[in-house]
Amino acid sequence: MKIDPKHLAQLSVIVEAGSFQSAANRLGTTQPALSRNMKTLEARLGTSLFQREGRRSIPNNLALRLARNGLAIRLAEEQAGIVADQAAKGSVGELRIGAPPIVSGRFLSSVLTEFIRANPNCSVEIRTGLVHELRTMLKRGQVDLVFGPENLAEQVDGLEFENLIDDGVRVMCRVGHPLTYRKQIMSSDLEAQIWLAHSRGSLLRQQTEAAMIASGVRSMQIGCETDSIRSVLEIVAETDLITTMPMATTTPYLEDRLVFLPFDHPQFYRPLGAIRRTNSSLSRLETRFLQLLRQRFHTTG
Repeated sequence: MKIDPKHLAQLSVIVEAGSFQSAANRLGTTQPALSRNMKTLEARLGTSLFQREGRRSIPNNLALRLARNGLAIRLAEEQAGIVADQAAKGSVGELRIGAPPIVSGRFLSSVLTEFIRANPNCSVEIRTGLVHELRTMLKRGQVDLVFGPENLAEQVDGLEFENLIDDGVRVMCRVGHPLTYRKQIMSSDLEAQIWLAHSRGSLLRQQTEAAMIASGVRSMQIGCETDSIRSVLEIVAETDLITTMPMATTTPYLEDRLVFLPFDHPQFYRPLGAIRRTNSSLSRLETRFLQLLRQRFHTTG
């Protein structure tokens, strides 16, 4: 089945923007034209992508999955444009950075923007992945450095970690959740909740479960499980499910919808920093980027 990649890219914008009109504004088109394209995509697939609730169109599971492909298409187009522009201007170097999805978004974007402005003729490649994927990229030389959690480099020969942020994982819920009105959160309160869990085997899932056990939480009722950070943020903001997220990197996404609860444990400690191969020499661009990271984040807590 051949699917128009433009339609997948537009679908990803609709999912991100939250409505057809907002997406149309971002894409520079009209809402009716965007709706027609989505109907064409649904006809091609032979199934619906949205659940209609009054005047709202809510993306279903298939739409969310296809939107991830659409995002990849948009990112590839952006990267291709950058490469083409720099080929015309003459590239002076390449910097390949890896980061977890929650880090590579709003949290790291301002640093990358500043770096690109200061080095307009260099080529910057940003690759995202889970911790084990980033570790493999780094060891294979597919990225020059990773900005991520310390446990990415723990017990791994040939990788070194430079601590830049004393971050930690925290329990997160929607604004107005019944737990937000409690002055103190007890382990029994967390046992009584339904959780949105991160994917099995992920380090964040392992760290959460270890912290819960150490805090006296005997069991966690899992109501939903996902490896999509975007889904975590959206679902928790619209339901009474609770979850855990790294505090520093998630804060830019809280807005007026999400909040961290005043519940902490030493097992939640999750420092962030720069990770690189121990014996690799730093290029001029890598040195500049590391200096910028140190200026922006060093000793931040």
